[in-house]
Amino acid sequence: MVYGIEESEVVELKKSLSELKEGIVSMVAMLNKHGGGCLYFGIDNNLVVVGQTVNEKTIRDVSACISDNIEPKIFPEIVEEKINGKSCVKVSFSGCSGPYFAYGRAYIRVGDSDRKLSALEIEKRILKKNKDKLMWDKEICTSASVSDINLDRLKWFLEKAGKEFETVENSLKKLGLLVDEGLTNAAVLLFAENPEEFFPNSRLRCAVFGESTAVTIDMQDFYGDLFTLIERAEKYILANIHIGMKLNGLYRVDVPEIDKAAFREAIINAFCHRNYYLYAAVKVAVFSDRVEIRSPGLLHGDLTIDKIKFEDVSERRNELIAEMLHMADFVEKWGRGIGLIMSLEPLVKFKEVGRQFITVFERKNYARKIVGETVEKGRKRVGKDQKTTQKTTQKTTQKIILLIKENPHITRNEMADVLGISSDGVKYHLSNMKKKGMIVRVGGRKEGHWEVLDYVKRNRS
Repeated sequence: MVYGIEESEVVELKKSLSELKEGIVSMVAMLNKHGGGCLYFGIDNNLVVVGQTVNEKTIRDVSACISDNIEPKIFPEIVEEKINGKSCVKVSFSGCSGPYFAYGRAYIRVGDSDRKLSALEIEKRILKKNKDKLMWDKEICTSASVSDINLDRLKWFLEKAGKEFETVENSLKKLGLLVDEGLTNAAVLLFAENPEEFFPNSRLRCAVFGESTAVTIDMQDFYGDLFTLIERAEKYILANIHIGMKLNGLYRVDVPEIDKAAFREAIINAFCHRNYYLYAAVKVAVFSDRVEIRSPGLLHGDLTIDKIKFEDVSERRNELIAEMLHMADFVEKWGRGIGLIMSLEPLVKFKEVGRQFITVFERKNYARKIVGETVEKGRKRVGKDQKTTQKTTQKTTQKIILLIKENPHITRNEMADVLGISSDGVKYHLSNMKKKGMIVRVGGRKEGHWEVLDYVKRNRS
């Protein structure tokens, strides 16, 4: 027995070098989970030291097998170690260039076992590893130059951000938007005179539909810098939804049917967190019952709709753009936009469809209209039902009168059989007819009979 060594998430024991392939798989699993670990040859699973022949060739063979079958390459320390007086091979290793692959497959350590990584898990690890490299907004726009920057727009931004304007170059450098290699994509998107010349997806598409896209009432495309597109989207929504009013003291205040701060936040999020590698535009769709704001790209990183709604967390896909919007007071640094939207519009819905993230706002005036129509239909239906009931009652009453005239001694059950209704139903009609003075019962229940009172007698009484 060996003490102080046991299998774990960073230690693997193998009886002999005949299990070298399995050992290499374990090395990769530990690298992907913890960035390193130790592998011993000469100790079995019961912690019994069985020993292992070790010489220079042994060390070379192990090293070559590891080098040939683990990608990316690692450079482990392989030594002979005496345990309980017996020779064992100890392989110590580490690495930070994962995900790592053994024999073309990726694995991860779970307890003291190795599990294959799925394609999705591998993709997430690669994206996480290259997060900064894959940020679109930090990439260099090689086709743009400082002369493409709109000076007025840049000065406007610096004033809002509380910063002094020096030169275009120095101002952009201090903002991190101009580096030695040139203008970043973010600089072009935010401050270029015509960003769409460099990025065709720097565009806003707005439309008004009926209850579905089958009926198109209006459609417009807008171009410009990011700040301009945000303002265009806000104005388009306000122009195509209902605006109410309330009095604030002596002044009238416009009240849109969807809270303005809520849909403005959704618009900003759509531009700030969209995937700019996708060619599609941000879209605003105004329907008769709702407004949808559609942003290209699904939620970033490990975010889910439940996480953004209930756990108050956020991940920025475009750090540089988000930082600029924060400096101009367009977004909060803490990323509490979703919480703000939900607090102002509790019925808001978030969904992912295809490669789009969609925010859906209910139009309150449409909802009120539907409720009103439903109530009115209900009233009409009740009135119609009442008229139908009255006609049915009149017909039943006339039939009962005829039955009584033909046989004054007819029983309630006999009437029920003829009329095709229950005995209690007949009882109900007879009771109403007696109250109205249309009929009268003469004598007892068994020996008595019914009499029909004519119009004159009823009115005299």
